[in-house]
Amino acid sequence: MRVLTAIIAIAVGVLVLLGYFFPALPYVQDIQALLLNWAMLMIAAAAIVGVLNLVFVHADKIRRREKGNLYSAILIIFLFGTFLLGLILPPGHEIMRLILNGVIFPVEAALMGILTITLLYAAVRLLRRRADFTTIVFLVTAALVLFGSATLPFGENIPVFSGLATWIREVLAAGGARGILIGVSLGTLLTGLRVLFGIDRPYGGN
Repeated sequence: MRVLTAIIAIAVGVLVLLGYFFPALPYVQDIQALLLNWAMLMIAAAAIVGVLNLVFVHADKIRRREKGNLYSAILIIFLFGTFLLGLILPPGHEIMRLILNGVIFPVEAALMGILTITLLYAAVRLLRRRADFTTIVFLVTAALVLFGSATLPFGENIPVFSGLATWIREVLAAGGARGILIGVSLGTLLTGLRVLFGIDRPYGGN
């Protein structure tokens, strides 16, 4: 059985790669599209299973009257409410845009604010425990980005801070993000090759 699962996984990977590298071969692209559609269906099924698991976990929390069950009830109510609205109304409807602009965007902004304050607090605590050069650079960079991005109470952003924050975001942060994405891509490629050659078998067996 382990050998059969390895053969199926390797064959599927090879067929998908052939569709990218040799699209002129007969029936290769059709097979690739079929396999990719199957993969998307399985991903969608996994997402549905994850949502159902979330509902069951919070419903059990409500049934047991555990601490925080009120938040679990609110989560389930709004989950099903948003799902029903999404089935009834089109994505561009005014109510859907109101939910997006009035709920999701403020929540994202609040989370980003909490993340910013948490980073500064962590940097200050790190500076108290280990006052070295990298800690000071981290704290100064976080402060510059914060003061350059936020609108200050007494007027517009300070031009010096705003220019430094823009340069940090567009040069340093963008370069770091590209490096992370390249590392993720190389790691994904290496993992895929190991699965393709049967070295790693996450689908079962060793």
